Amino acid sequence: MNYKHVFIDLDDTLWDFHANAKSSLREVFEDKKLNQYFDNFEHFFQIYAKRNLELWEMYGKGVITKDFLMLERFRHPLVQVGENNNILAEQIGTQFLEILPTKTILIPFAIELLDYLQPNYSLTLVSNGFVEVQYKKLRSANIEHYFTHIVLSEAAKALKPDKRIFEYAMKLNDATAAETIMIGDSYEADIRGAQNAGIDQVFLSNNHNIKDDKKSTYKIKLLTELFAIL
Repeated sequence: MNYKHVFIDLDDTLWDFHANAKSSLREVFEDKKLNQYFDNFEHFFQIYAKRNLELWEMYGKGVITKDFLMLERFRHPLVQVGENNNILAEQIGTQFLEILPTKTILIPFAIELLDYLQPNYSLTLVSNGFVEVQYKKLRSANIEHYFTHIVLSEAAKALKPDKRIFEYAMKLNDATAAETIMIGDSYEADIRGAQNAGIDQVFLSNNHNIKDDKKSTYKIKLLTELFAIL
């Protein structure tokens, strides 16, 4: 295929959200002395991570608001240990969002991939993440300059998998669906979203568990596999 435009997700496709979030939350856990409520940090993190994933899926479907997500992902772990404390949950959330975007761990070979793609394609970041956080992440990790356009759901007024966010990105690039390919780690948001917009897709399975029932144009386990595709 003669692609001219590459759309790419940020969290857990280029920027290692899991590792960066864990590091950030460990700092918050220690600062807020959350060990008085939880057995240890891992106990807290496991409850948070499961609920956070559920909430982002709900947010992507438009079921919940940004404000609800930001509070609930930290209120929920506290409730699970008998501490129904919205004020503390808000404090954890505020401190977390101050620390998180300063972290710089990237998915293996992210820089190599961007160096490879930039001379040959117009690169557009397409993310459901919050504007104030995503730009800080890009700048901290020094990867903002790779992108011709940065399309965030709040600006596009549509969340992946809604095809409108992809159509918004295509309009910015004066691109057709046939000229465009989307790379992402979330099957529901990135792959289904690109399919909804008629765009080819690359499904990055970071957990190395690529199921045959999840159809996509391409499936990869490592970003380096894209060198043979693009």
